[in-house]
Amino acid sequence: MSEFVVELDGRRVTVREGTTVLGAARQAGVFIPTLCRREELAPYGGCRLCLVESEGRGGRKLVASCVHPVEEDLVVRTRSGKIDRLRKLLLELFLAHAPEAAVLRELGREYGADATRFVGEGSFCVHCGLCVRYCAQVEKKDAVGFVERGTKKEIAFVPEIASRECAACKRCFPLCPTSYLQAAYVLIQGLAFPAGC
Repeated sequence: MSEFVVELDGRRVTVREGTTVLGAARQAGVFIPTLCRREELAPYGGCRLCLVESEGRGGRKLVASCVHPVEEDLVVRTRSGKIDRLRKLLLELFLAHAPEAAVLRELGREYGADATRFVGEGSFCVHCGLCVRYCAQVEKKDAVGFVERGTKKEIAFVPEIASRECAACKRCFPLCPTSYLQAAYVLIQGLAFPAGC
């Protein structure tokens, strides 16, 4: 497998072909925030907090670093005024849904996000997809999934599967950056699986 030299924030890093920009940054000790990336899961690019400026053969563009592969002579900027403004906006939108989430509050402080800028809808889900993907890819249960689309998109447990699988598992709960998943399960358990079924 071939190797590439890429430039990350002025540092030259040698990485293997197939490595993502986020992987190269982690190898170089450069921090890029992300909510939806876990090593045991396939890259998703859902939260977009990992946006970086990439300059290579395709020109200069913004890319989700967790899914964008490195290429020879790629130049990446992980922080700039533009990137910081985009991350701040994304964090403000996430905080509108989950204002008490510790990870969002910490990142919000770093990027100067105003937690009150947008009116929240009270869903508490930031659609990172960790629970859905973990259940499908690692546990192979498909007990939780997304319903609806666009602004109405939410996570939901599949009652027939969740009633058999989730009580003994719950390994997706700690993945949730907002702790919403556990609350959603307790609610659905009370409504759909009465008497501890």
